[in-house]
Amino acid sequence: MKAQVWVMLKSTVLDPQGTAIQQALASLGHAAVRDVRQGKFFVLDLDNLDRAAAQAEVERIAREVLTNPVIEDFRFEIVEDAKPALAGQAGQQK
Repeated sequence: MKAQVWVMLKSTVLDPQGTAIQQALASLGHAAVRDVRQGKFFVLDLDNLDRAAAQAEVERIAREVLTNPVIEDFRFEIVEDAKPALAGQAGQQK
C-alpha cells in the first residue's frame, strides 16, 4: 500500500512562493486565480503493514520528519497499490 502526504504552510503563515506564483499567473492572463498556497506532496511506499499500523506509522513520519509543526500542517491518505492516472502528465496535452 501507499501513503500520500500533503504538507502545507499553516494559513496564518505567509507564503511568499505562493504569492510569487499567483502574481506570475496574473501577469500571464490568469486573473481568475485569487490566491495560491504552495506545498509539498510525498508518496510513501509501505510494506508489511495493516491499514491501522500504516496510518499510525505515516502520522508519526509526517509529524516528526516531513513537517515543521510550528509552521506547517499535514494530511494524509492511505491508498491501495493501484496506479491512478494523473491529469496533466507530460504527453497528455490536448
